[in-house]
Amino acid sequence: MTASSGVLQHVIINYRWVFVCFFLLPVSVLYDAWMYARNWIIFRLSSAPKNHDSKVRHIRMQVKRWRAQGMEVPMCTARPGWQTISFRQPKYKKTFCKIDINLVDILDIDMQRQVVRLEPMVTMGQLTATLNPLGWTLPIIPEMDDLTVGGLVMGTGVESSSHRYGLLQHICLSLEMVLSNGSVITCSKDENADLFYAAFWSYGTLGFLTAVEVRIVPAQPFVRLRYRPTTSRAELTALLSRECGGQHQFVETLLFDRDRAVVMTGDFVSSAEPDKVNAIGMWYKPWFFKHVEGFLERGQGCEYVPLRDYYHRHTRSIFWEIQDIIPFGNNAAFRWICGWMVPPKVSLLKLTQGQTIKELYEKNHFIQDMLVPLDKLDKALDVFHKEVKIYPMWLCPFVLPAHPGFLQPASGQRQMYIDIGAYGVPQARDFDAHKTSRRVEKFVMDIGGFQMMYADSFLTREEYRKMFDHRLYDKVRREYDCLRAFPEVYDKVNRAARD
Repeated sequence: MTASSGVLQHVIINYRWVFVCFFLLPVSVLYDAWMYARNWIIFRLSSAPKNHDSKVRHIRMQVKRWRAQGMEVPMCTARPGWQTISFRQPKYKKTFCKIDINLVDILDIDMQRQVVRLEPMVTMGQLTATLNPLGWTLPIIPEMDDLTVGGLVMGTGVESSSHRYGLLQHICLSLEMVLSNGSVITCSKDENADLFYAAFWSYGTLGFLTAVEVRIVPAQPFVRLRYRPTTSRAELTALLSRECGGQHQFVETLLFDRDRAVVMTGDFVSSAEPDKVNAIGMWYKPWFFKHVEGFLERGQGCEYVPLRDYYHRHTRSIFWEIQDIIPFGNNAAFRWICGWMVPPKVSLLKLTQGQTIKELYEKNHFIQDMLVPLDKLDKALDVFHKEVKIYPMWLCPFVLPAHPGFLQPASGQRQMYIDIGAYGVPQARDFDAHKTSRRVEKFVMDIGGFQMMYADSFLTREEYRKMFDHRLYDKVRREYDCLRAFPEVYDKVNRAARD
């Protein structure tokens, strides 16, 4: 490394906050305000349902035009790669036939059937802002505001209620898709079931998702949240295993070092003790993970969190990634003065990063969610401690039923898993992004686990097909004429396919 490059890296790492605070934060606020106003007006005027069919016709026309022009290259959505929540931008967008899909609306809320019908680009923030005031919610609400329904259906979504309901795919009732021949099809577990089950984790390689029906459940205005610190691995695994089988609505854990963690359990409640209400989503409040860490010293605690604040508790600090972007962001003065602008949009962070920042992240950053059987948690945490040593670490349990499709439980029947989320700068000695990831991937595959594919994956094609069951997917690809229309899912999600 030359002296000049070393200075440049120092400036970028230590002073990136200048660009973020003075440019990205104000732009993010304006973008959010525009989207909120637009969505509010559309829903109040009920214009989205009558526009949906015409938007789907526009997609069908584009697909038919692609066929008429000779089907020379596969298709993909025209959505820019920088707008996705994934750290990387896909290379295939540069050469594929791009299909414009502008499906951003909540179409219908059927309270009698307890179903909401959504277009795929509806975000979690948009959804909770609409449903929660009406007294309803999805059984599973992945916590980041900008996660989209389509991304969570075609990829995956997990949350602290997943120990009861599974992944987001397990609360989906039906999917509407435009196929490679330009036709529209609706699929569910009772209608076109093969396509329905194969679509999850398929990353848009079977057709274009245009609408989703998802279960909704009654909600209450508060979550009673209990914090219980643990000081040993044995205490943590015993408590977490016990709570996974309990009746709490929400269960999650933040692990702060090898032995110390805080296990959180939550339940819907209709009222709260006024002196115990904590609106953790307010701009002046400490970052949630810092608030949780305090219980390691204070001991057990219980408080009441407004529902929407709870759902998006990790949004303001992007879990804990914000501390590497704005190191002083949790300072009380900064929170009071500028906290209302936090966080910067992840998509804008990605759009404005230069080559140097990108290279630094590749070498010095680790962002992964690994899904491992709960009974292998202790061994898995040892591997993560040895290989990456990133804290805090997110532990989110979920139940995995033995449904057809990509994910098959290691036991062959309904089984409890846990999402290990490691995000940040590794402190492990001799960390190497490629070699370390390969060792972690191999361990996860060997114990019957899965890797979330939004992050960097170095699996070979053979390893990927071993980790994920492709039998139904391959069958559906042939039956629905997908081979020329869309790439295989591996060719969209492996590291070589992403910039």
